[in-house]
Amino acid sequence: MEFQSIMGSFGQALGRQGTMEAKPKGSASLAAVVSAFVPTWATGLIFVAIFIAIQRRYPNIYSPRTYMGTIPEKDRTPSSSRSYFSWVHIMRKVPDKFMLYHQSLDAYLYLRFLRTIIFICFVGCCITWPILMPVNATGGGSSTELDKIGIGNVRKKGHFYAHAIIAWVFFSFVMFTVARERLWLIGLRQAWTISKPVAKRLSSRTVLFLSAPRDALEEENMHRFFGDGAVRIWTVTKTEGLESLVSSRKSKVEQLEAAEMSLIRHAYKEGRKRAKKIHLQDGNFDYEALPDAVKKSIRPRHKPHVSPLNGKVDSIEWLREKIKEEEAEIEDARKSHEIGDTNGAAAVFVEFNTCAEAQRACQQVATSNLLALSPRYTNVTPNEVIWKNLTIPPARRISEDGTAHAIVIATIVFWSIPSGLIGLISNIGYLADNFEWLSFLRNLPEPVIGLLSGLVPPLATSYLSKLVPTIFRNIFKAFGSPTNTATELKVQRWYYVFQVTQVFLVTAVFSGAAAVSKELMDRLKDPTSIPELLARQLPKASNFYLTYFIIQGTTSAADNLLNYSDLLSYLFYDYFFDKTPRQKFTRYTSMKGIAWGKLFPKFANFAIIAIAYSCIAPLVLGFAFIGLSLYYFSYRYNLLFVIQPKIDTKGQAYTLALQHLLTGVYIAELSLLGLFSLRRATGPSIILAILFIATILYNALLNKYLAPLESFLPADLAALSERDGDESAPLLSSAEEGRAQPASHIQRLGQQAHVPPSVARHVVDPVARFFEPRFSASYQAMRSWLQDGDGDGAFDSAEDVPEYEEDQLRKAYLNPALTSQTPLVWLARDPMGVSGREVEENEQIGLKASDQGAWLDEKGRVKWAVDTFADVPVWKQGVKY
Repeated sequence: MEFQSIMGSFGQALGRQGTMEAKPKGSASLAAVVSAFVPTWATGLIFVAIFIAIQRRYPNIYSPRTYMGTIPEKDRTPSSSRSYFSWVHIMRKVPDKFMLYHQSLDAYLYLRFLRTIIFICFVGCCITWPILMPVNATGGGSSTELDKIGIGNVRKKGHFYAHAIIAWVFFSFVMFTVARERLWLIGLRQAWTISKPVAKRLSSRTVLFLSAPRDALEEENMHRFFGDGAVRIWTVTKTEGLESLVSSRKSKVEQLEAAEMSLIRHAYKEGRKRAKKIHLQDGNFDYEALPDAVKKSIRPRHKPHVSPLNGKVDSIEWLREKIKEEEAEIEDARKSHEIGDTNGAAAVFVEFNTCAEAQRACQQVATSNLLALSPRYTNVTPNEVIWKNLTIPPARRISEDGTAHAIVIATIVFWSIPSGLIGLISNIGYLADNFEWLSFLRNLPEPVIGLLSGLVPPLATSYLSKLVPTIFRNIFKAFGSPTNTATELKVQRWYYVFQVTQVFLVTAVFSGAAAVSKELMDRLKDPTSIPELLARQLPKASNFYLTYFIIQGTTSAADNLLNYSDLLSYLFYDYFFDKTPRQKFTRYTSMKGIAWGKLFPKFANFAIIAIAYSCIAPLVLGFAFIGLSLYYFSYRYNLLFVIQPKIDTKGQAYTLALQHLLTGVYIAELSLLGLFSLRRATGPSIILAILFIATILYNALLNKYLAPLESFLPADLAALSERDGDESAPLLSSAEEGRAQPASHIQRLGQQAHVPPSVARHVVDPVARFFEPRFSASYQAMRSWLQDGDGDGAFDSAEDVPEYEEDQLRKAYLNPALTSQTPLVWLARDPMGVSGREVEENEQIGLKASDQGAWLDEKGRVKWAVDTFADVPVWKQGVKY
């Protein structure tokens, strides 16, 4: 649960009517559900109002993608003004497809994923509400208010046939939608991969091979191991000592900047004082005119070692000397660096002529040596490599991978302990009534009871749940994951498991741990009775999820817009800690990232909950639809204006998320099957059993036939990619042009029925595109769709194709420890000329320095050229590898 659910539970806690009776979690009345919205809607409106009021004042927080120099001009979100509501107009005019061309494939697919699950919830409402709500309401039970339209109100066995039939209809639709989206994604990824702007990227033509044998690191053996298409290799061997030296050098340059800026500020302060004393009109005072004693007193000094026997030294001179010493050590280490005997603890990046050859090399068996040149990865960019994890021996890599997964599984399992303790607190009434030594709880004031049972549990759960993705990410990085992308995909897989087990099932079924612990232990002796327990417990928690979705969507959507945590962090560090131009520049230009491994599982779990409750409590689908729609709006704003993704999985995250959605179908089917068995409804049970078996078969066949296409580029398309590498070849062959957009069966039926063009365009064509993905999601159709652009130019234009200089290619996949230069010392120019003097002294001993693009204002504060990045000496235009 997030902060939003805290507010909702707080509202429910305050709305309880003075009773200590233990109730099933979520069995709230309509009044309690409505009252839960009040604090969250109020909070959301306040957040939005603050956002509108301040977003123009802090563009680096709220709209950096419209102007920030670190983003190429062609990729910036168009913005004509910074008025209070200009962003609303931009969001309305700019399509989601804009993210595909100007940000990343994952950014577009994340929004599509949200739209897909919103669409599933909307269709689910249309299917279930007209039938199941009346059936439940007339089911013969004694439930009241919202519980009356849930399955718990059904006592007549014949009514369950409606649930079984609707389950067939809706779950079949969900499975078709998942299959349709996976087919669509395959077509898009194929078209995207072999489009010129992507296929010509160096990362698209490069493969990372781990556990490389010694011979494979030699350039003369390149073709023997990797084929005739290989054109360049970059070897990766152990460089721990060199990496430590480079890191230390960088740290000392930053310390030198801080020391010199301290000198500049103190000199400026002294100069201002003396200028006022002698009434200088311009208020400036020359540094050379300062007394020698003052010059000496304002120079920063420190003890170089902890020992009290050592005296203080001049910090600036000492740091300059140490930097030059480390420069010499680094150069000596680089000259003496050699491959040596690696024992498999090495890796190699291999560049190929074309994207197709790289794909083939990734799929072939390159050597008969066991475990050698495996695993391998394509589309790896240099900035996502975790260099220290590339030089791990193969046997150790396997053991570390197993250890990492064991720790993650143990974390998920033992997370039930804090979750169980939180569940005990949430059932404070049951504890007080059934344990004599806790009877004093009955005497607590009602507000305290409300806080303990309503606010504390979700607050604790929220804090604990937020830690999980970071914990998983650190575990996988510490145990050998070679790239950030590979790490993020592992986090996504396991955080999904955590979300479903701990956030959904444990919360919904076993949150009243004190009440059901004995029954749970009995059920574990007979696992076949678990569906029955699910069937009895899930309906009791349905009303909780009614508030859960709206509360999550309302407050979190507003929180995403306001983004107060980043704003406060920026203001705090900018005012108190960032004292050098580099620190100011880094803080200002550090754009917000996005963690796919955290977000996809979270919203997949949202959809899983909605699907699982679709036939049990149909109202949940409507609330999920509203909550997810609010989330979509907030994330669309952030991706257009704020976020700069640091990781691009090239659509793999979306593939995983689609596969995860079927978990909701399985849970729903098992729950209905258990409930029908509990009520001895034989006919509906048989119908659901058949559906369950059909779902298993569907899932197995779908994975069998789609998994290869999701992992690799087909050979015929690879050949097409190689042909398109010829600039003289046409964009589409004559055969492809003839069948690029063939008419589907539904479209032909519309033509035969003489449907008016406007109706065909707005009704028939969308229906045909959805229900006949063989035509609308084929490679030819997706390639044509990609080339249409986003209304602001075509995608396949010459300016989108990257070009590289030879020096960039030579250094691209070398460990930065082997190539990085000493950072330039960047100072702020001051009126007294101290910065110019310091720059000159640094240059004299061989340290590059500059005071361009930054200055001290009249109050002695550091400013830099925010609007003209070309004047910033430490900024360089990034290379799109």
